[in-house]
Amino acid sequence: MTENVTLDGFISPIGDWFAPSGDDEELLATTTAHGEAADALVLGRTTYDEFASYWPHQVDDETGITEYLDQVDKYVVSTTLDRADWVNTTIVDGPVVAELGALKERSGKDIVITGSVTLVHSLLPTGLVDVVRLFVFPVVQGHGRRLFPDDVALDAELMETKSFESGVVLLSYRLPRVERD
Repeated sequence: MTENVTLDGFISPIGDWFAPSGDDEELLATTTAHGEAADALVLGRTTYDEFASYWPHQVDDETGITEYLDQVDKYVVSTTLDRADWVNTTIVDGPVVAELGALKERSGKDIVITGSVTLVHSLLPTGLVDVVRLFVFPVVQGHGRRLFPDDVALDAELMETKSFESGVVLLSYRLPRVERD
């Protein structure tokens, strides 16, 4: 799970605190490396709609984000979406834990989920999320949707910290292994 969060822990941007390209070359290099290590992207319906309405229409994107998102296999979790026109997109409409668990068991690179706060909330207690990477933006928003719901308690092991010139800090944690049925 890779998420952009505010300093006060909110995931849903209100206003303009998250700039995906920015001027921070080291931050961009880090996100590019994360993309190169992954061959699948899981999105909830709302995040998919937001991404699909924006990224495929970008031209002259020097960040490489558009190219990555076009080529990566995308899995959108939705029971109401009847078609997905964005290239390399598969709709996951069955039992989410079972289908994403099967995807995780296949050989390949990392599987990343980003945004998709409702989906993330449902997946955290299942054991499907191994690593949480938080890009913490130096912004206090004061309200919005939080990344972690009040009823979830996790003991995470710190794997990496990295600060960037822009003031963004990357915190990476390994989550405890949870046995799934």
